[in-house]
Amino acid sequence: MLIKLLLLVAIAAVFVLGLRAPSGARHLALRRVSVLLAAALAALSVLFPDAWNAIAEFVGVGRGTDLLLYGLIVAFLLYMVTTYRRFRDMEQQITLLARRIAVDETLPRAAAVPPPGPKPAAGGSPAQDTAEGEASGADGR
Repeated sequence: MLIKLLLLVAIAAVFVLGLRAPSGARHLALRRVSVLLAAALAALSVLFPDAWNAIAEFVGVGRGTDLLLYGLIVAFLLYMVTTYRRFRDMEQQITLLARRIAVDETLPRAAAVPPPGPKPAAGGSPAQDTAEGEASGADGR
């Protein structure tokens, strides 16, 4: 049957497209053309509903509604694959952003911590303690 071959080719194409990395503008253009074709196909389906029966008979399916169901199954698989890819890409972006935010928030805090060194005495500033120590050392006491 021709329909089995067509469905297997369509399913294979969906998964091959799902494995490929999106190619920027080309990928976006392909999505826009696909949406336009789907809208045109929907409009033609409303205007000429018996055409589905003729196409179904040509490819070896009993009714046009069954053919539409098969087409919707392939479209749903395509939707699942593209949604999975989009969510996977968003998760990667969120992970990178979270790491960047963590690094950015850590750096200013590390700079605010005073460097380790001698602690000032309880009596005053280190400069006063040094001056007093030199004065008492000059007397020899």
